[in-house]
Amino acid sequence: MTPRFDAIGLVVSDMAASVTFYRRLGFAFPEGAENEPHTEAELPGGLRLMLDTEETVRSFLPEWRPPTGGGRHSLALRCADPAEVDAVYEELVAAGHHGELKPWDAFWGQRYATVHDPDGNGVDLFAPLAAPPTE
Repeated sequence: MTPRFDAIGLVVSDMAASVTFYRRLGFAFPEGAENEPHTEAELPGGLRLMLDTEETVRSFLPEWRPPTGGGRHSLALRCADPAEVDAVYEELVAAGHHGELKPWDAFWGQRYATVHDPDGNGVDLFAPLAAPPTE
């Protein structure tokens, strides 16, 4: 038996705010998901992004408390091109989300930016700076 990577799970303090944020990024949560204690969006390749409310986690793990601090993990979303990195970053910041790292041209060859979701989780936006060579 070999376990396979299947899902990414996030604990959220406000399901409606989190579903709204991730829908802005193209995640297809079911209708009414913002009112549920648990929801999932299927990702390309069959992976899933799962969101659970803090109350849901406490229902089976009463001693659980939200972590403090940040920078332990992030989701990385590939954009079509550097201009899309800039546009998505600006749209999210204009919608009131914290921009942690403004778009910049990283030395590893990507346009890169970081914005926080409603719970302070980092969401990295990136795109290659140069088009890949054509054959």
